[in-house]
Amino acid sequence: MATGHPTFEETDFVDVEIALGVLDAVDRNPSVTQRSVALELGIALGLANAYLKRCVRKGLIKVSEVPARRYVYYLTAKGFAEKSRLTASYLSHSFSFFRRARNQCANVFDDAALRGQSRFALLGGGDLADIALLVAREKNVDVAGIANASNAADLQRQLKAFGQVDAVMITALEGTHDALKISLAALPENRVHIPELLRVRFSRPFGASETTE
Repeated sequence: MATGHPTFEETDFVDVEIALGVLDAVDRNPSVTQRSVALELGIALGLANAYLKRCVRKGLIKVSEVPARRYVYYLTAKGFAEKSRLTASYLSHSFSFFRRARNQCANVFDDAALRGQSRFALLGGGDLADIALLVAREKNVDVAGIANASNAADLQRQLKAFGQVDAVMITALEGTHDALKISLAALPENRVHIPELLRVRFSRPFGASETTE
C-alpha cells in the first residue's frame, strides 16, 4: 500500500497510479483542490495533500496564489516529463493495456476514416505502435512508417520520405507531450491523433504552464 510519503522512484503500482493521478488532475484542471483530488482518486485527504506537496518539492508542480485565497497548480516542464514517464510505467504494469490500446487505436482509425484519412504514420515505436500496426491491418488502414522525430522539421522530412501521409498517430509511451508538440508544429491539428490512454490533450495552450526551474 502507498504511504503518506511516496517515493516516485519506487516501482510499487499503487504509488505510480496515485502520483500519475495527481499530475493528470492538475494537467486537466489547474484549479483543483486537495479535496477534489482526493475525491477523484478515491484516497484520503491527507494522502492527496502529501502527494501534492511532494510534487511541488520535486519541481513537478508550481503553485500560484490567486484572489480569494485560492491556489492554482501548474505542471512544470519537469512535471510533464514525469507524467509521461509514470504513464509508461503505469501502462506497462496494467493487465488491461492491450485491450484498452486495441480499442482506442480502433477508435482513432474509425474517426480518421470519417475525415477521409486512411494512410497513417506512427510517431514513436514500442508496444503501442505494435498494437496500432495490428489494428491497422484489421481496419485496412495503411501505415506508411514509424517516425521518431526530435523536432518538427525532422518529422516533416520523415513524413515526406514515407510518401503520402494523411495523418499521424502518437504512439510514444514516453515523451508523449513533446511528441504532440512536434506533431502540431508540423501538421494541422485535425491530422494528429492521440489514443486517450496516453493522457495528453489538445486543449492546453502548449508552453503556457511549462516553467523551468
